[in-house]
This record gives sequence, C-alpha cells and structure tokens, in this order.
Amino acid sequence: MADIGTNAAGGEALLFLTDEQLRKGIEAMFFAYRGFTADPDRILEKLEYGRAHHRALHFIHRQSGLTVNTLLAVLGVTKQSLNRVLRTLIDDGLVESRVGRRDKRERHLYLTEKGAALERELSEAQRVRMRAAYRTAGPQAVAGFRQVLEAMMDPEMRRQYLMLRDGA
Repeated sequence: MADIGTNAAGGEALLFLTDEQLRKGIEAMFFAYRGFTADPDRILEKLEYGRAHHRALHFIHRQSGLTVNTLLAVLGVTKQSLNRVLRTLIDDGLVESRVGRRDKRERHLYLTEKGAALERELSEAQRVRMRAAYRTAGPQAVAGFRQVLEAMMDPEMRRQYLMLRDGA
C-alpha cells in the first residue's frame, strides 16, 4: 500500500517538506515564471511595453468594461502606476475608456480591435507553453498545480481570482 505522504512521481514526503524541498520548489517557480513570461516579453519589448501593459490587457480582455478601480484592485498596483500604463494603452489605440452610464465618475475599460489582437498574440504565446506543460505533466499534476497556486494566494487575491474564474 502506498504511503499517503509520498508523491508517486518524486517519492518525496509531502506532509513533512524540508527546507531543501521548499527551496527547490521556489527555484522551480522562479525559472518557470521566466519561461512563462519570456515569449510575451519579446513581443512587448518590440512595442516598448512591459509586463504591466500585458497584465492590464489580459484583465481588460477577461472582463470587458471593468472599471479602473476594479483593475486597480485586481492588479494591486498604485493609481499612479496604472494611470501611466493606461495612458499609454489609450494613446496607442489599444484600450478605450468610457464614462459610466450609471455613475459618471466611473471609467469603464474596453479593448479596441488593435488591443484585442495584441492580447490574443500575447496570450497565445503563453497558452502554447502552458498547453505543452500540462500535456507533459498530465491531468492529476495540473489539478495539483492549480491547488498549490490557489493555496499560495492571500485571501483577498483568492477572492478576486475566484470571482474572475467563476465569471461572477
């Protein structure tokens, strides 16, 4: 009978992780993140954009019409930082800002055709990498990976993530 605390793939006891096992996980996360962002970074660099532009495009695409305040909360950046990013995206014709219908103080954000095309290109680069990794790892590993990521989120981040994930 298999030991409950043993990972079948690596044989490491998951219930009693050592500092060395945690260090390996942290380093794997760093290098995976570098790989995950490398392809979009190359695309963004040509346009003189950064990762903040990518994140803004991603979440505006995911929730078309979201408010600037909602985007601020999701990204967890300062108003000044987000304003710089949005100003560039709006000036370059990638994002449109519309006054709220019910509350004129609100600004709702939408991707333009040009913005949607860039978002698709950036996301497709990441989907290719993610799809290949998921296929290699298999369905149980994918489910476990998602559980680990969700468990690492602070409660407020997890709440925002679940709302977005569940379409609320």
